[in-house]
Amino acid sequence: MKNLLLFFGVLFTFSFYSQRPPARYFDLIKKADSLYYAKEYKSSALFFSSAFKENEGKAYEKDRYSAACSWALAKYPDSAFFHLNRIVIQGKYKDLITITSDKDFTTLHSDPRWAPLIETVKQNKEKAEAKLNKPLVKTLDSIDFEDQHYRLQVDVIEKKYGHNSKQMDSLWQIISEKDASNVIFITKILDQYGWLGPDIIGGRGSSTLFLVIQHSDQKIQEKYLPMMREAVKNRKAASKDLALLEDRVAIGQNKKQIYGSQLGRDDETGILYVLPLEDPDNVDKRRAEVFLPPMAEYISNWQLKWDVEQYKKDMLLRELKKK
Repeated sequence: MKNLLLFFGVLFTFSFYSQRPPARYFDLIKKADSLYYAKEYKSSALFFSSAFKENEGKAYEKDRYSAACSWALAKYPDSAFFHLNRIVIQGKYKDLITITSDKDFTTLHSDPRWAPLIETVKQNKEKAEAKLNKPLVKTLDSIDFEDQHYRLQVDVIEKKYGHNSKQMDSLWQIISEKDASNVIFITKILDQYGWLGPDIIGGRGSSTLFLVIQHSDQKIQEKYLPMMREAVKNRKAASKDLALLEDRVAIGQNKKQIYGSQLGRDDETGILYVLPLEDPDNVDKRRAEVFLPPMAEYISNWQLKWDVEQYKKDMLLRELKKK
């Protein structure tokens, strides 16, 4: 399944270029994504190709992976393998769980190129984890999968049945149960060892620590926020992840967020909007400092547009309604 960027978690790790791709790249990626969800897979794949061409053939790993999904679903295996080989062989892709469980690639499984590709992913994973705590990495991989697997169904279920449907209630109940189970294990690790870094549990493992804390209750978030701040200083956690936790805690304390990562839903209209934000005029500067994309790009994932002047007016109206 092609990845969804959600405000409660991120499945893929972004690898950043020394120079940011042109704006046209992101416009084309957005169009490719929309065509994917409309099940127009060939058109989606072609837009991905156009985006990469705009960026001199270079692409974010997540976008090239998505292109492979579209080509596979459009039944163009050669093109799908081209993009998969780029991320697996050149990019050293190692997310074995995701690629082997992804139903978008079902048509590729009988292709003689599939088994060698997966073997390379296994080798990438083994090399990257050679000095890691493998039992713990394996457990964290499972927790990461549980954390993201059900959340990736939210958008699909909501569009099919509606935000207030029984199906959505059932899905959120499952997510809540998984979160409660995961946080017990993760807090034991943090209490015993502190915030473990990529040198011990790998980049995905370290990100999993963040995801579980991010999806826990307010008290847990507040308890481990200082620990994560120290982890970022010691390069054991990502600053972009910390930014999301800072925002989550601030909103939970009825304060304004700093990075604009947290969205809410209007009770009357049901429309998503960016929750109260400190100094919205300079939010993109703060986001850039922690390697987060600009607000316009970020909220476009929910078909929202960023207009800072309109946002300030809307927030003022919301404040007046409260009084």
